[in-house]
Amino acid sequence: MPSVSAGRFAAAERMPEDELQQRHERLRGIMHRRVPAASGMLVFSRVNIYYLTGTLGNGVLWLPVQGDPVLMLRRGLQRARAESPLRHIVPFRSFSDVMPRCSDAGVPVGDVAAVEQGGLTWQLGAMLQERMGGVSFAPADSCLSACRSVKTEWELKKMRLAGARHHQALRHLLPDSLHAGMTERQVAHAGWQVFYSLGHCGMMRMNAAGEEIFLGHVCAGDSGNYPSHFNGPLGLVGEHPAVPAMGYAGKVWQKGQVLSCDIGFCLEGYHTDKTQIYFAGAAAAVPDVVRRAHDVCVMIQQKTAEALKPGAVPSELYAQALQTARREGFEAGFMGVDDRKVAFLGHGIGLAIDDQPVIAARFDAPVEKGMVFALEPKIGIEGTGMVGVENTYEVTEDGCRCLTGDDFGIVCVE
Repeated sequence: MPSVSAGRFAAAERMPEDELQQRHERLRGIMHRRVPAASGMLVFSRVNIYYLTGTLGNGVLWLPVQGDPVLMLRRGLQRARAESPLRHIVPFRSFSDVMPRCSDAGVPVGDVAAVEQGGLTWQLGAMLQERMGGVSFAPADSCLSACRSVKTEWELKKMRLAGARHHQALRHLLPDSLHAGMTERQVAHAGWQVFYSLGHCGMMRMNAAGEEIFLGHVCAGDSGNYPSHFNGPLGLVGEHPAVPAMGYAGKVWQKGQVLSCDIGFCLEGYHTDKTQIYFAGAAAAVPDVVRRAHDVCVMIQQKTAEALKPGAVPSELYAQALQTARREGFEAGFMGVDDRKVAFLGHGIGLAIDDQPVIAARFDAPVEKGMVFALEPKIGIEGTGMVGVENTYEVTEDGCRCLTGDDFGIVCVE
């Protein structure tokens, strides 16, 4: 892609104008249905500003129902003008400037404005209301989530490439660096080395307020059932109570144990999710309960993937997975042990690990073509650890396809 200059600097990538227009029109259509009184939307979070502009700007975006958007930035105007095709990229210092800047651009804020509430702290939200007196605010976070849930072809190309590299990393490259006797931290560092060699950008993002992720979960043996604050089935000790992520230097992967690696890949801002289970020993030495539990997870993933097509209902897919786990005798450990269970089977993924929609109860809106889901059926086995799979699937016209490989078995490392 040709670079665009920001002074003497060149942008690494400039988002195509027709790509942004496609996103803007989709979001406007969703707003028309959900917040019809709104004159437009105010967006504050940097990831959503990137999604709608092509630059990770620090400021406010005004997307009017009609007319050109206005991106107001505290700093970085030159960079933004190189990376984004928007016509109105202007400076601002405080929320008092928002209404004048929009009026100057010919797209004034009306009596009602949709707002991304999750993009502001409570304190800043109160300040916004004070500085924009006379404007009524309508919550519209769900509009943004719904818009982002259906990926464009431009986004899907990035995710397909990320998925292919993800599979290469966990299935083919990382096993060459693994052996019994390694600590979880050593495994995590080996994972980073492989991921960086394939273009992982080094950071991942989550939508949930206050939630963080760093590399992912590396769990040897029963560490996979360790209590966790993270909203996922796989437990872990992590680096430290202050950094409960990645892998613990005090836990060694022993011969005859499983090793669970739930590690995300991020390429140019877009994520794929995948879990790979390893076993320290020969295939013949894998315990029967481990083999059977893993096979049940693969079966649930396959059955869900076969049903994951336009028109499918996420809550029904979730109910079917629970039914299968119960029928196969693994209800107790499915998606976590004891009170550590999580109430979902999978989740949307894209610019964040935890995008919408979720494959869980009460998610009844039908699946659409272009959605991307991470399916992660897992089973915890007390005293042994957690087994199972996670892979990323793109919903196509008449079904779905896996972006993160087609080999879901346990990898044995002798």
